[in-house]
Amino acid sequence: MFNLITWNVQWCRGCDGRVDPKRIADTARALADFDVLCVQEVAHNFTDLPGSRGENQFALLAALLPGYTAIEGVATDLRAADGSRRRFGNMILSRLPVRQAFRHLLPWPADPGMKSMQRVAVEAVIEAGFGPLRVTTTHLEYYSALQRSAQVERLRDLHAEACGHARMPVAGEAAADKGPFAALRRPAQAILTADFNFKLEDPLHDRITEPFADGTTRFVDAWQTHHPGITQPDTLGVHDREQWGEEHYACDFIYLTEALAARIVDVRIDGATDASDHQPVLLTLA
Repeated sequence: MFNLITWNVQWCRGCDGRVDPKRIADTARALADFDVLCVQEVAHNFTDLPGSRGENQFALLAALLPGYTAIEGVATDLRAADGSRRRFGNMILSRLPVRQAFRHLLPWPADPGMKSMQRVAVEAVIEAGFGPLRVTTTHLEYYSALQRSAQVERLRDLHAEACGHARMPVAGEAAADKGPFAALRRPAQAILTADFNFKLEDPLHDRITEPFADGTTRFVDAWQTHHPGITQPDTLGVHDREQWGEEHYACDFIYLTEALAARIVDVRIDGATDASDHQPVLLTLA
C-alpha cells in the first residue's frame, strides 16, 4: 500500500495555542504508516507568529522523521533585523526515493487593497512501488480571488508541461553521471495536494479537474471518486472556534490523475485531531 497525508499544520500550532512539531509528526504517524507527508504553513524564524519562538520547523520536522527525504518549498524568504533569514512555505517528506525535486513560485498578480503573500508549489518525483509519480503540494492565496485563480491556472500549466516531458523519449536514462543536463523522465501520473483556500462549490474546484485540450491526462478529486455522492467532511475550523467561530468548511483536497484513481483504496479525513486548525487528509493507493 501507498499512504500519503496532506495537512496544513498552521506552523505546528494546535487549537490549544501551543506550537509543537513533535505533535504534528506523532499525529501523522497515528493516522497512518505514511510513505509521503505533505505539509503546508511551515515556518522558520518567525517569532511574531502566535506561539512560535522562531524555531526552524523545516529542520525539526525532518529530524523527527528520520529515513524520510525532506524537500523544502520556501515561498516567503525575508531578511530579519539581525540579518538572518525568515522563511515560510511548504514541505514534502518521503521515505520512498525522490528522483527529482522542483520548486515553482506561483503567480502573484497585484491586487490592490488585498493582503497576500507569495505562494509556492513544491514537487517531488517519487519512486513508488507501482512506478514513478509526481507529488505536488501547495497553499493557495486566502484573501485574493484574483491571485487564487491565477495560481490554479499555473498548476494546470505545470501539469501539462510535465506531461509533455513524459511524452518525450529519453535516451540513455540509465547513464551514471550526466551532470545537471541529466535526462530524467518526468511521469505523467501525479498527485496534487493543498490547502486550496477554496470551497467545494467554488468553480476553481472543478476547474482543476477540467480536461486539457491537448489530451493531457486530467485530474480527478480523490474523495469524490472514492465516495461518490458523499460530501467531503470539513477540514478547516472544525475545532478552532477562537480563530474561525462557527465557520467551517472543506478546503484541503487531494487530486490525482485518472490512471492513479483506479488504485484508490481509501480517502479519509482525521476529524478528531486538534493539533492544527486544519484536519489532515489521508490517501491510500494499492
